[in-house]
Amino acid sequence: MDILSPDTDIIAFFDDDYVPSKYCVEGIARLFDNCPTVVGASGHLLADGVNGPGISYADAEAAITAHDANSPSHEIRLTPLHGLYGCNMAFRRSAIVGMTFDEALPLYGWQEDIDFARRAMVHGEICGTNAFVGVHQGVKGGRSSGRQLGYSQIANPIYLTRKGTMSIPLAARLMIRNLAANTARSFAPEPWIDRKGRLMGNMIALADVVRFRSHPSRILDI
Repeated sequence: MDILSPDTDIIAFFDDDYVPSKYCVEGIARLFDNCPTVVGASGHLLADGVNGPGISYADAEAAITAHDANSPSHEIRLTPLHGLYGCNMAFRRSAIVGMTFDEALPLYGWQEDIDFARRAMVHGEICGTNAFVGVHQGVKGGRSSGRQLGYSQIANPIYLTRKGTMSIPLAARLMIRNLAANTARSFAPEPWIDRKGRLMGNMIALADVVRFRSHPSRILDI
């Protein structure tokens, strides 16, 4: 059942470790008012801590404050994207009515943002934009275990290519990049990443691929 007001035109999704500019909502509204063919967008990140140790709230707030001290640009720039970044994405309501996130991608739901955005693309363009900005802290707590995420790094792209919401080249790049990084860094892992667990999950997923039993929901059993 749709619990939103019938006057709601735009729906935005923000991670709880995303810190937006005070102009964020204004920028999103301006984007969709001025770009009628755009149905979904992710904003510009001033900083992203997801591939590092993370960004403290104080540092994120400082970056936002410094940005907002300058008059925001009203020139909207768009960059076509294959999918959107789940930490900050906004959609026209009309493009996602009746859509849900795929429950076959459980727990952390790795790449569910790509899947969701690609399904919305049947109604128009998705893009990156400077119209709204923020900082993604990349908080490490509350995520799937290393083994579960490692399994998802293989199983989820394969599942999405079969579903038709991820291209084979992109899926291949994601799998190869993560497998290579987990293998190379398992001997000297970053303190904030369980590389050995991710590599083990990669190996379990590859074994399941060979046995034709690979599926994202398998992370619930490992």
